[in-house]
Amino acid sequence: MLNWGLPINLCLALLLVGCSFQANHPAPVESLSRKQAKHHQSQIKAEVYKVKKGDTLYSISFAAGKDFTEIAKINQLDKSYTIYPGQVLRLTESPIAKSSQATSSTAKVSRTNGSVEVKAVENQRYASSSPQSAASDTSTKKTLDQKAKSEYSATSSQQIVNREASTLPVDVSQWQWPARGKLVGAYSANEQGNKGIKIAGQRGDIIKAAADGRVVYAGNALRGYGNLVIIKHSEDYLSAYAHADQILVEEKQNVLVGQTIAKMGSTGTNQVMLRFEIRYHGQSVNPLNYLPKQ
Repeated sequence: MLNWGLPINLCLALLLVGCSFQANHPAPVESLSRKQAKHHQSQIKAEVYKVKKGDTLYSISFAAGKDFTEIAKINQLDKSYTIYPGQVLRLTESPIAKSSQATSSTAKVSRTNGSVEVKAVENQRYASSSPQSAASDTSTKKTLDQKAKSEYSATSSQQIVNREASTLPVDVSQWQWPARGKLVGAYSANEQGNKGIKIAGQRGDIIKAAADGRVVYAGNALRGYGNLVIIKHSEDYLSAYAHADQILVEEKQNVLVGQTIAKMGSTGTNQVMLRFEIRYHGQSVNPLNYLPKQ
């Protein structure tokens, strides 16, 4: 008859050793807060930026802390502000460009002076010509002026309509709190400080537009902001609404102050809240200086 006691005791001993080894060497655990912190630095510091899928001129200028019109001017973009993946944008004007611009201005002045001189010569020649020739030139000029005026009148009304449809107010007439909740983060002017305010709430709480404007960005391509909405209110002001659980508006959509644009969440962070920013010419300003007192 076989003695089963020894094999059983040996197995139990090996099992206990294995458990002891596991207890002394726990599985690695990565801190959620540390992992999230890697994404908080979203500012673009480089002088050039390569456009990625999902980027817009507004999102790039927002991340770089610059005025979008300045970047458009440096890169000679038209008013549609169209960019494409793979495109390299300069975020600061190069010294060479500044130098050539100064040279161009000097040349322009020289050409202008030359034009004045040429015009003076032509006027002198015109004055010395025969009265019949002068009358003929004057008649031709009037005919061309009338033709140009009639052509402009035919399209001017449509031009005005198009311009009014695409133009935002000169200034923001009213600011409103974008959400209800406890203020858990204040604005800081320090370089590494919080560039807005943080409002705590419950997942799904309503986020509203702080002023009239147009949605120029709705997505999650900016690291550290999660689901983000950026609204352009005028040529001077933008506002941003970060960490949304759900975005309820689309890019190029016009919105009114108090209109629901998103729902509060925790995308890009580890707490349910709204991170709200106001930018003036691309630079962060303290939202509490604009919002009504509570």
